[in-house]
Amino acid sequence: MTTSVTIDIFSDVMCPWCVIGYKQLEQALATLDGEIAAEVRWHAFELNPDMPPEGEELAAHMLRKYGRAPDAASTAQMVGLAEQAGYDMRYLGPEPEPERRLFNTFLAHKLLRWALVTAGPEAQTRLKLALFDAYFQQRRDVSDRAVLLAVVAQVGLDGAAADAALDDPALAQEVRAEQQEARAAEINAVPAMIIEGRYLIPGAQGAETYVELLRKVAARAGSNPT
Repeated sequence: MTTSVTIDIFSDVMCPWCVIGYKQLEQALATLDGEIAAEVRWHAFELNPDMPPEGEELAAHMLRKYGRAPDAASTAQMVGLAEQAGYDMRYLGPEPEPERRLFNTFLAHKLLRWALVTAGPEAQTRLKLALFDAYFQQRRDVSDRAVLLAVVAQVGLDGAAADAALDDPALAQEVRAEQQEARAAEINAVPAMIIEGRYLIPGAQGAETYVELLRKVAARAGSNPT
């Protein structure tokens, strides 16, 4: 019998460890196929909520926020882990490669919330992965309205409805509520995965670790078999 679980992931579009962690989770769920099935839902977490509209160049941001420049060895290790998880984090767009910038992601989170509410978890995940690709593989400005609507169209969602959603104050309140939920749960870094609303798994853990943890959580949660 297959046990069904819900996995709520607090994440930001610009978080490299979030896409790595999700791809590791995908590998784990493939291993657990027929044993555990998961419904994944994404929730808002802004790494840089005060980021201005023009964004900030990555190296300058690192120096300002952490007092150090990006480390080439650490970056290479992260890219290697992404490849092992099945994700290519290299720039795959047209030449010349643009500079790496960080952007405000609040509008992206509004669209992700809209996708979940109107189209469901699978459509939301398609949009989330497309936004990861837009940022990490294409260096696109994921704070730009036109870019966001182009990504929405790419994954087959309603562009006119998405355009209206970007101006919806109720959606903005829902995103803020999700962020408050993260603070209340003392989530200070992402990814943070909450299984069955009870069990928190922080960070990108690796596929084998996710397999082990999901089996333990499924057993403890006593989810309904299908």
